[in-house]
Amino acid sequence: MSTGQQIRVWSPPVSGITEVLHARFTEHAYPMHTHGSWTLLVVDDGIVRYDLDRHEHGAFRQVVTLLPPGVAHNGSPATPGGFRKRVLYLDPEQLGDRLVGRAVDQPSFDDTALRRRIDLLHALVAAPGDEFAAEVQLAVVRERLRAHLTRRTPQAPAVRDTRIARRLRELLDEHVVTGLSLRDAAGALHAHPTYLVRAFSTAYGLGPHQYVISRRVDLARQLLREGRPAVEVAVAAGFYDQAHLSRHFKRILGYPPGRYRSCATGASGHP
Repeated sequence: MSTGQQIRVWSPPVSGITEVLHARFTEHAYPMHTHGSWTLLVVDDGIVRYDLDRHEHGAFRQVVTLLPPGVAHNGSPATPGGFRKRVLYLDPEQLGDRLVGRAVDQPSFDDTALRRRIDLLHALVAAPGDEFAAEVQLAVVRERLRAHLTRRTPQAPAVRDTRIARRLRELLDEHVVTGLSLRDAAGALHAHPTYLVRAFSTAYGLGPHQYVISRRVDLARQLLREGRPAVEVAVAAGFYDQAHLSRHFKRILGYPPGRYRSCATGASGHP
Protein backbone atom coordinates (compact mmCIF):
# COMPACT_ATOMS: atom_id res chain seq x y z
CA MET A 1 0.00 0.00 0.00
CA SER A 2 1.38 3.40 -0.91
CA THR A 3 1.86 6.13 1.67
CA GLY A 4 -0.88 8.07 -0.10
CA GLN A 5 -3.50 5.61 1.05
CA GLN A 6 -5.07 5.29 4.49
CA ILE A 7 -7.84 2.75 4.83
CA ARG A 8 -10.04 1.44 7.61
CA VAL A 9 -12.86 -0.94 6.76
CA TRP A 10 -15.15 -3.00 9.00
CA SER A 11 -18.61 -4.54 9.28
CA PRO A 12 -20.40 -3.16 12.34
CA PRO A 13 -23.01 -5.23 14.22
CA VAL A 14 -25.72 -2.77 13.16
CA SER A 15 -28.72 -4.02 11.24
CA GLY A 16 -28.96 -2.32 7.85
CA ILE A 17 -25.25 -1.46 7.47
CA THR A 18 -23.17 -4.07 5.67
CA GLU A 19 -19.82 -2.28 5.77
CA VAL A 20 -18.10 0.97 6.73
CA LEU A 21 -15.11 2.48 4.93
CA HIS A 22 -12.93 5.40 6.05
CA ALA A 23 -10.23 6.11 3.46
CA ARG A 24 -7.83 8.64 2.04
CA PHE A 25 -6.58 8.35 -1.55
CA THR A 26 -4.16 10.64 -3.34
CA GLU A 27 -3.92 8.95 -6.73
CA HIS A 28 -6.21 5.92 -6.93
CA ALA A 29 -8.90 5.97 -9.60
CA TYR A 30 -11.81 3.55 -9.31
CA PRO A 31 -12.75 1.83 -12.59
CA MET A 32 -16.39 1.40 -13.58
CA HIS A 33 -17.97 -1.00 -11.10
CA THR A 34 -21.18 -1.67 -9.19
CA HIS A 35 -22.17 -2.59 -5.64
CA GLY A 36 -25.05 -4.70 -4.38
CA SER A 37 -25.70 -2.11 -1.68
CA TRP A 38 -26.56 1.57 -1.42
CA THR A 39 -23.37 3.64 -1.11
CA LEU A 40 -23.79 6.60 1.25
CA LEU A 41 -20.72 8.79 0.80
CA VAL A 42 -19.42 11.94 2.46
CA VAL A 43 -16.15 13.64 1.53
CA ASP A 44 -14.17 15.33 4.30
CA ASP A 45 -11.37 16.72 2.16
CA GLY A 46 -10.87 17.20 -1.57
CA ILE A 47 -13.24 16.40 -4.43
CA VAL A 48 -14.18 13.10 -6.05
CA ARG A 49 -15.14 13.15 -9.73
CA TYR A 50 -17.33 10.25 -10.82
CA ASP A 51 -19.58 9.06 -13.63
CA LEU A 52 -22.98 7.56 -12.88
CA ASP A 53 -25.17 6.24 -15.69
CA ARG A 54 -23.00 8.09 -18.25
CA HIS A 55 -23.36 11.46 -16.47
CA GLU A 56 -20.47 13.25 -14.74
CA HIS A 57 -20.83 14.29 -11.09
CA GLY A 58 -18.71 15.57 -8.22
CA ALA A 59 -18.66 14.69 -4.54
CA PHE A 60 -17.29 17.31 -2.16
CA ARG A 61 -17.60 18.42 1.45
CA GLN A 62 -20.85 20.37 1.16
CA VAL A 63 -22.93 17.52 -0.22
CA VAL A 64 -24.09 14.03 0.72
CA THR A 65 -23.75 11.50 -2.10
CA LEU A 66 -25.95 8.42 -2.46
CA LEU A 67 -25.11 5.87 -5.16
CA PRO A 68 -27.76 3.22 -5.85
CA PRO A 69 -27.11 -0.53 -6.03
CA GLY A 70 -26.56 -2.15 -9.40
CA VAL A 71 -25.69 1.08 -11.25
CA ALA A 72 -22.17 1.39 -12.64
CA HIS A 73 -19.98 4.23 -11.42
CA ASN A 74 -16.30 5.11 -11.15
CA GLY A 75 -14.33 7.68 -9.15
CA SER A 76 -11.06 9.60 -9.15
CA PRO A 77 -9.45 12.56 -7.35
CA ALA A 78 -10.32 15.95 -8.79
CA THR A 79 -7.90 17.89 -6.57
CA PRO A 80 -4.07 17.64 -6.35
CA GLY A 81 -4.07 16.36 -2.75
CA GLY A 82 -6.53 13.56 -3.43
CA PHE A 83 -9.54 13.06 -1.21
CA ARG A 84 -10.62 11.74 2.18
CA LYS A 85 -14.00 10.04 2.40
CA ARG A 86 -16.28 8.03 4.66
CA VAL A 87 -18.73 5.51 3.28
CA LEU A 88 -21.67 3.57 4.71
CA TYR A 89 -22.78 0.61 2.60
CA LEU A 90 -26.48 0.03 3.29
CA ASP A 91 -28.57 -3.08 2.71
CA PRO A 92 -30.58 -2.76 -0.53
CA GLU A 93 -33.87 -2.98 1.37
CA GLN A 94 -33.02 0.11 3.40
CA LEU A 95 -34.34 2.26 0.55
CA GLY A 96 -35.68 -0.34 -1.87
CA ASP A 97 -35.54 -0.84 -5.63
CA ARG A 98 -38.26 1.72 -6.33
CA LEU A 99 -35.94 4.64 -5.52
CA VAL A 100 -32.95 3.52 -7.61
CA GLY A 101 -34.00 5.62 -10.60
CA ARG A 102 -34.50 8.69 -8.43
CA ALA A 103 -30.98 8.27 -7.01
CA VAL A 104 -29.54 8.01 -10.51
CA ASP A 105 -31.25 11.28 -11.43
CA GLN A 106 -30.13 13.04 -8.23
CA PRO A 107 -27.24 11.31 -6.43
CA SER A 108 -26.26 14.24 -4.19
CA PHE A 109 -27.99 16.46 -1.65
CA ASP A 110 -26.94 19.76 -0.15
CA ASP A 111 -28.43 19.12 3.29
CA THR A 112 -26.46 20.27 6.33
CA ALA A 113 -28.76 18.53 8.82
CA LEU A 114 -28.44 15.23 6.96
CA ARG A 115 -24.67 15.60 6.87
CA ARG A 116 -24.59 16.10 10.66
CA ARG A 117 -26.72 12.99 11.15
CA ILE A 118 -24.36 10.94 8.97
CA ASP A 119 -21.33 12.27 10.86
CA LEU A 120 -22.94 11.16 14.11
CA LEU A 121 -23.78 7.76 12.64
CA HIS A 122 -20.14 7.25 11.66
CA ALA A 123 -19.06 8.12 15.20
CA LEU A 124 -21.54 5.61 16.63
CA VAL A 125 -20.55 2.69 14.41
CA ALA A 126 -16.89 3.34 15.22
CA ALA A 127 -17.40 2.76 18.96
CA PRO A 128 -18.47 -0.65 20.30
CA GLY A 129 -21.50 -0.59 22.56
CA ASP A 130 -23.47 2.09 20.68
CA GLU A 131 -25.22 -0.25 18.23
CA PHE A 132 -28.73 0.69 19.39
CA ALA A 133 -27.91 4.39 19.02
CA ALA A 134 -26.58 3.69 15.53
CA GLU A 135 -29.80 1.89 14.58
CA VAL A 136 -31.86 4.84 15.79
CA GLN A 137 -29.67 7.30 13.90
CA LEU A 138 -29.79 5.16 10.76
CA ALA A 139 -33.60 5.24 10.89
CA VAL A 140 -33.53 9.05 10.90
CA VAL A 141 -30.95 9.20 8.08
CA ARG A 142 -32.94 6.72 6.01
CA GLU A 143 -36.13 8.76 6.45
CA ARG A 144 -34.39 11.95 5.34
CA LEU A 145 -32.83 10.25 2.30
CA ARG A 146 -36.21 8.83 1.35
CA ALA A 147 -37.72 12.30 1.61
CA HIS A 148 -35.12 13.69 -0.78
CA LEU A 149 -35.61 10.86 -3.25
CA THR A 150 -39.41 11.18 -3.22
CA ARG A 151 -39.18 14.96 -3.61
CA ARG A 152 -40.81 15.61 -0.26
CA THR A 153 -39.67 18.26 2.21
CA PRO A 154 -37.10 16.35 4.33
CA GLN A 155 -38.60 17.46 7.62
CA ALA A 156 -40.53 14.64 9.26
CA PRO A 157 -43.56 15.81 11.25
CA ALA A 158 -43.83 14.93 14.92
CA VAL A 159 -45.71 11.73 15.66
CA ARG A 160 -48.09 12.01 18.60
CA ASP A 161 -48.84 8.45 19.62
CA THR A 162 -48.52 8.20 23.39
CA ARG A 163 -49.72 4.61 23.41
CA ILE A 164 -46.94 3.26 21.19
CA ALA A 165 -44.41 5.52 22.95
CA ARG A 166 -45.41 4.12 26.33
CA ARG A 167 -45.24 0.54 25.06
CA LEU A 168 -41.75 1.16 23.67
CA ARG A 169 -40.62 2.66 26.97
CA GLU A 170 -41.91 -0.40 28.83
CA LEU A 171 -40.08 -2.65 26.39
CA LEU A 172 -36.85 -0.67 26.78
CA ASP A 173 -37.19 -0.84 30.58
CA GLU A 174 -37.42 -4.62 30.36
CA HIS A 175 -34.17 -4.77 28.37
CA VAL A 176 -32.10 -1.98 29.94
CA VAL A 177 -29.17 -4.27 30.71
CA THR A 178 -29.48 -6.90 28.00
CA GLY A 179 -30.23 -4.40 25.24
CA LEU A 180 -32.76 -4.48 22.43
CA SER A 181 -32.34 -3.75 18.74
CA LEU A 182 -34.62 -1.25 17.06
CA ARG A 183 -35.63 -3.92 14.55
CA ASP A 184 -36.70 -6.29 17.34
CA ALA A 185 -38.63 -3.51 19.07
CA ALA A 186 -40.40 -2.66 15.83
CA GLY A 187 -41.27 -6.31 15.32
CA ALA A 188 -42.60 -6.72 18.86
CA LEU A 189 -44.74 -3.59 18.61
CA HIS A 190 -45.75 -4.06 14.95
CA ALA A 191 -44.61 -0.58 13.99
CA HIS A 192 -42.06 0.91 11.60
CA PRO A 193 -38.70 1.71 13.28
CA THR A 194 -38.79 5.36 12.20
CA TYR A 195 -42.33 5.73 13.50
CA LEU A 196 -41.23 4.36 16.88
CA VAL A 197 -38.33 6.80 17.12
CA ARG A 198 -40.48 9.80 16.25
CA ALA A 199 -43.36 8.81 18.55
CA PHE A 200 -41.01 8.20 21.49
CA SER A 201 -39.08 11.44 20.94
CA THR A 202 -42.30 13.47 20.74
CA ALA A 203 -43.74 11.90 23.89
CA TYR A 204 -40.67 12.05 26.13
CA GLY A 205 -38.45 14.78 24.72
CA LEU A 206 -35.48 12.50 24.02
CA GLY A 207 -34.74 9.61 21.70
CA PRO A 208 -35.04 5.96 22.78
CA HIS A 209 -31.28 5.54 22.84
CA GLN A 210 -30.77 8.53 25.14
CA TYR A 211 -33.46 7.09 27.39
CA VAL A 212 -31.71 3.70 27.62
CA ILE A 213 -28.34 5.33 28.34
CA SER A 214 -29.91 7.48 31.07
CA ARG A 215 -31.43 4.40 32.69
CA ARG A 216 -28.10 2.57 32.50
CA VAL A 217 -26.24 5.49 34.05
CA ASP A 218 -28.79 5.56 36.89
CA LEU A 219 -28.22 1.84 37.46
CA ALA A 220 -24.45 2.37 37.36
CA ARG A 221 -24.72 5.10 40.01
CA GLN A 222 -26.62 2.72 42.28
CA LEU A 223 -24.02 -0.01 41.86
CA LEU A 224 -21.14 2.42 42.39
CA ARG A 225 -22.72 3.66 45.62
CA GLU A 226 -22.69 0.05 46.78
CA GLY A 227 -18.91 0.11 46.40
CA ARG A 228 -18.61 -2.13 43.36
CA PRO A 229 -15.64 -1.41 41.04
CA ALA A 230 -16.32 0.46 37.81
CA VAL A 231 -15.09 -2.39 35.59
CA GLU A 232 -17.71 -4.67 37.16
CA VAL A 233 -20.41 -2.02 37.15
CA ALA A 234 -19.98 -1.37 33.42
CA VAL A 235 -21.09 -4.86 32.43
CA ALA A 236 -23.73 -5.12 35.17
CA ALA A 237 -25.35 -1.88 33.97
CA GLY A 238 -25.43 -2.90 30.32
CA PHE A 239 -22.40 -1.05 28.95
CA TYR A 240 -19.94 -2.64 26.54
CA ASP A 241 -16.94 -2.04 28.79
CA GLN A 242 -15.54 0.44 31.32
CA ALA A 243 -14.59 2.96 28.63
CA HIS A 244 -18.14 2.85 27.28
CA LEU A 245 -19.52 3.47 30.77
CA SER A 246 -17.06 6.29 31.44
CA ARG A 247 -17.85 8.08 28.20
CA HIS A 248 -21.59 8.23 28.80
CA PHE A 249 -21.34 8.69 32.58
CA LYS A 250 -19.13 11.75 32.18
CA ARG A 251 -21.22 13.14 29.32
CA ILE A 252 -24.42 13.03 31.41
CA LEU A 253 -23.12 13.84 34.89
CA GLY A 254 -19.95 15.83 34.18
CA TYR A 255 -17.48 13.61 36.03
CA PRO A 256 -16.14 10.04 35.64
CA PRO A 257 -17.46 6.98 37.50
CA GLY A 258 -14.34 6.65 39.66
CA ARG A 259 -14.75 10.11 41.08
CA TYR A 260 -18.46 9.55 41.67
CA ARG A 261 -17.74 6.31 43.52
CA SER A 262 -15.16 7.91 45.81
CA CYS A 263 -17.43 10.89 46.59
CA ALA A 264 -20.61 8.84 47.01
CA THR A 265 -19.16 6.22 49.33
CA GLY A 266 -16.78 8.51 51.24
CA ALA A 267 -13.84 7.41 53.33
CA SER A 268 -16.09 5.60 55.82
CA GLY A 269 -18.05 3.83 53.14
CA HIS A 270 -21.21 5.90 53.62
CA PRO A 271 -22.76 8.27 51.01
